Amino acid sequence: MSDTTHDGALATSTPPSADEGLSPAELAKKYGLSVSGARPSLPEYVRQLWGRRHFILAFSRAKLVAQYSEAKLGQIWQVATPLLNAVVYWLIFGLILGAGREMPKGVYVPFLMMGIFVFTFTQSSLMAGVRAISSNLGLVRALHFPRASLPVSFSLQQLQQLLYSMVVVFVIAIAFGNYPQLSWLLVIPTLALQFVFNTGLAMIFARLGSKTPDLAQLMPFVMRTWMYASGVMFPIAAYLKDQPAWISDVLLWNPIAIYMDLVRFALIDDYAASNLPPHVWAFAVGWAVLTGLGGFVYFWKAEERYGRG
Repeated sequence: MSDTTHDGALATSTPPSADEGLSPAELAKKYGLSVSGARPSLPEYVRQLWGRRHFILAFSRAKLVAQYSEAKLGQIWQVATPLLNAVVYWLIFGLILGAGREMPKGVYVPFLMMGIFVFTFTQSSLMAGVRAISSNLGLVRALHFPRASLPVSFSLQQLQQLLYSMVVVFVIAIAFGNYPQLSWLLVIPTLALQFVFNTGLAMIFARLGSKTPDLAQLMPFVMRTWMYASGVMFPIAAYLKDQPAWISDVLLWNPIAIYMDLVRFALIDDYAASNLPPHVWAFAVGWAVLTGLGGFVYFWKAEERYGRG
């Protein structure tokens, strides 16, 4: 369109744009644009994570198979490693130090084996979580996916490994006179709650480890301390009976001790309910919910920062 100015010159005018005067934020909202790599809302993040469930399962299986791919015995090491650890601890604590002397005959060996396998489940999940982001930076930087897929996948890998190991646990229980009964079904909710707890813990340490890779070098010392404080090799209540009651309570109510004792209670006939702390199931559920949900939210809050810098 053209018109004539006051001095007779022909000029061209352009009609004002509908976007003129809008701020960048308003323009982005108008055309449905968003910041690349921005953190989605929590419900949307959960939806995206559920959408990657097949990837999470396949990735965990692949990691499980590849874990011992270069060893001649292959997947046998999934069971052999914690079993050998248990044998070493039995020689030291059971045979030499007599840690099970206050237990009924035939209880200490399954007590120890179950403690080792259940503790290893949490230990391996946490250690894998620490390295979940830092050891997979190429994947994180190359592809767009909810980063929580990695710690969830590693926790799922450890759950699958534990399920193989439980066959050995059942054999040991039977070998020492503990035969299958309805109480054995309690293992299912116990391990399910521990899996939720482990996954939340893995997410917490995945975020911490993404910025502090040296944390992976510190964690073995932390886990060793946690193991001794959880009664893996000895009954906490019996060994601390002369100490202030609150010390025993703190150790008995720590999450790994709770999940170990529930498995022992389910599978060992002579491991009575008196060995469990009060409200044990409430604490088992509470630890799982608190750590699972808290860890998930804590990890999600740094979603846009993983793999950068």
